[in-house]
Amino acid sequence: MDNKADFIQVPYQQMYDTFLQALLNHGFIPEKAAQCASIFAINSAEGIYTHGVNRFPRFISYIRSGYIKADQAPSRIGGFGAIEQWNGNLGPGPLNAIDASDHAMALASSHGIGCIALSNTNHWMRGGYYGWHTARKGFIFIGWTNTLANMPAWGAVDSKVGNNPLVIAVPYQDEAIVLDTAMSQYSYGALDQYQSKGEQLPVPGGYDEAGNLTKDAGKILGSRRVLPIGYWKGAGLSLLLDILATILSGGLSTHEISKKEAEHALSQVYIAIDIKKLGHFPAIANSLEQIIQDYHTSQPAEPGKSIRYPGEYIRQIREKNIESGIPVSRKVWDEILVSVNR
Repeated sequence: MDNKADFIQVPYQQMYDTFLQALLNHGFIPEKAAQCASIFAINSAEGIYTHGVNRFPRFISYIRSGYIKADQAPSRIGGFGAIEQWNGNLGPGPLNAIDASDHAMALASSHGIGCIALSNTNHWMRGGYYGWHTARKGFIFIGWTNTLANMPAWGAVDSKVGNNPLVIAVPYQDEAIVLDTAMSQYSYGALDQYQSKGEQLPVPGGYDEAGNLTKDAGKILGSRRVLPIGYWKGAGLSLLLDILATILSGGLSTHEISKKEAEHALSQVYIAIDIKKLGHFPAIANSLEQIIQDYHTSQPAEPGKSIRYPGEYIRQIREKNIESGIPVSRKVWDEILVSVNR
């Protein structure tokens, strides 16, 4: 079990430089290494450690195993109108995701809406990154990915659906409102983090081996029975996200990915909407302000607690971590330093 002594504060620039060198050592060209290192470092600075610094050692191990092809990039297969299909060619997931997001925005600039369906790609790490990336450029973003089977269907005990993260992002002021949610109550990365700290989950996140709902992350990891968000609703939404990603991309479904030795060759969808083309665009900012102002007048169930919209505290977390250093487990950081020297 980790404690405070097991964590260190790593300056943002040092973390970025370390990621960069590790990627250069593993076959990335400088431009792609810099872009990928930046994504991992920003995810970490913004507090998404489970899909930033904590995930980096596995990312490197997948490159070594050949699941991730450092020298590959997406290629267009075909399309019609505002929809295009692309093959990720097993390239690095974060770079494929940025490429797909940019192409979706380019289509939206021409058609009002753009959809890139991406097959044969890899884990995108933090899906919200691409929501922020797109929304800051003035576009609505809707995107999702399938995964291997890691969540039981409602009423089942064996995993047949993925926790298939969904991202919805809307431009707001100079930042964005960004929902980034897996179809499980907690991602496996979050469960790992709670277990390592010896902390209970705020609400039940799954079942133990005996079939009892529990807040104990370790027991949920042991049973592999994570709880779908909204119970049967989350399980159903997960199934439909997998079906849509498979249909639109022509790629692999969750049950096909699950037959592989490791999670790769995923299917993803990236949708961008150019709201500047809407006739009432000048009024949208005021409408959003009114919605958020009303939302913030919610009465907290616990005195002193604030009600926040999705992504509201990202800026504060980023500024704090860049000023004070990013908290990292010594064990994880040592693994990363090893990858720099190989």
